[in-house]
Amino acid sequence: MSKKNREIIAVCTSKAKGERKTDAGQGDLLAGFGLAGDAHGGDWHRQVSLLAIESIDKMRAAGLDVGPGDFAENLTTRGIDLYALPIGTRLQVGRTALLELTQIGKVCHDRCAIYHQAGDCVMPREGVFAIVLQGGKVKAGDEVVVLEPASPRGEQ
Repeated sequence: MSKKNREIIAVCTSKAKGERKTDAGQGDLLAGFGLAGDAHGGDWHRQVSLLAIESIDKMRAAGLDVGPGDFAENLTTRGIDLYALPIGTRLQVGRTALLELTQIGKVCHDRCAIYHQAGDCVMPREGVFAIVLQGGKVKAGDEVVVLEPASPRGEQ
């Protein structure tokens, strides 16, 4: 898939942790926090969660009626194998926002509703998490540019 087709297709938030998110279509990424108005924002390494629509499509193929936000991801992307990117990869989202990947997948201690419905969930394997280095507005249709990981400190 061409770089031109790497895009945001949904911007999702929730008021509480542990629930599906709702696609707002747009939002504000805040440096050092995450997505404005989202329960997962804060000063930690998982400020923003991302999941590819291609991963969601795998669950649809298993017979589930799911879509963007149903896996509690903030940003649903198209055209990027997110889980194949190394930690430290930077993503430019829209005109000004800059994210840095901090974690690939996660441990689900309590099985979510999706897992109980399907016997599986893609978020623990294919979802990724990032911090917001530079804030900015983000909306469905915005291009996502995959940048090289930052150099380790002290290297030029």
